[in-house]
Amino acid sequence: MKALNKETAPKTQRPERIIQFGEGNFLRAFVDWIIYNMNQKADFNSSVVVVQPIDKGMVDMLNAQDDLYHVNLQGLDKGEAVNSLTMIDVISRALNPYTQNDEFMKLAEQPEMRFVISNTTEAGIAFDPACKLEDAPASSYPGKLTQLLYHRFKTFNGDKTKGLIIFPCELIFLNGHKLKETIYQYIELWNLGNEFKTWFEEACGVYATLVDRIVPGFPRKDIAAIKEKLQYDDNLVVQAEVFHLWVIEAPQEVAKEFPADKAGLNVLFVPSEAPYHERKVTLLNGPHTVLSPVAYLSGVNIVRDACQHEVIGKYIHKVMFDELMETLNLPKDELEKFANDVLERFNNPFVDHAVTSIMLNSFPKYETRDLPGLKTYLERKGELP
Repeated sequence: MKALNKETAPKTQRPERIIQFGEGNFLRAFVDWIIYNMNQKADFNSSVVVVQPIDKGMVDMLNAQDDLYHVNLQGLDKGEAVNSLTMIDVISRALNPYTQNDEFMKLAEQPEMRFVISNTTEAGIAFDPACKLEDAPASSYPGKLTQLLYHRFKTFNGDKTKGLIIFPCELIFLNGHKLKETIYQYIELWNLGNEFKTWFEEACGVYATLVDRIVPGFPRKDIAAIKEKLQYDDNLVVQAEVFHLWVIEAPQEVAKEFPADKAGLNVLFVPSEAPYHERKVTLLNGPHTVLSPVAYLSGVNIVRDACQHEVIGKYIHKVMFDELMETLNLPKDELEKFANDVLERFNNPFVDHAVTSIMLNSFPKYETRDLPGLKTYLERKGELP
């Protein structure tokens, strides 16, 4: 069995045009998989520089494999079973700004850079007043991004053709608006001036997005068989479902620069992502967050098993159809179809989605995924569900 690196596997060199904050399973199985398909099918011709958003992470593991890894898609596609393995070659390098801050800041000096994509969890888009402009780097993700943008502004003397298109993927409603507000807070805190603020407003775009793909992550149970099939010792295989949806609230000018439609991908550029967000967060992420602690305390650690459990399965169905669905304003038949699709995804026979992974950062997840629905239900029904 071969090691996985650029000596043993082909890796196409492409221009570095995307800065990605986050190296975890989701971004690698969703965004980087999308970019791979755009390179293959839409001549996007772009590579990604990964930036580790916190001081402990996986960039060393990525770089040890020359940033190559496989995505294992498993699920049903139009009723047909899919179990595919694809080597993703879009990451050119991965940086730890806590040990490579100079290299991190130099990303702002590359004229061809055009996109910033992030997933730093729901807790990642937050203002930390302790951050300073001279920190190497700022501790928060928005602080790091503001440092990078300000350095780019100075490097190119305010050239408005050197702005960046920013797609946050954090599961926060109107995540782009929240990130933009936080950047404004740093502009004010650090006294970066009106010229930079105007450049940021006019040259850059921060767009709200909604992401949807279940990513169980590293396939511990199947990894020996997968490595045997690949004949590569890949320690970063990431497993995901076939279904994917990326909704981006941005004008068509942005869509032309990010031509996912030409690759046949389920990436939508829309005037408002709100209807998609409310439906998805309430009827997919909401049940995930609700079922996980109940299943865990019942000795069940796989989402599929929880759905098929005699008691927990009925509980999940009741929460979705009798409670969460009652908080939404879309047509009932549309909501029922989506909810049934969600249950089919939860029952994916290939994916062992551990409830313990869903329970990571449970309190902020509950606040964004379930608490709004609980409040709406209480207002409408006058009682707790």
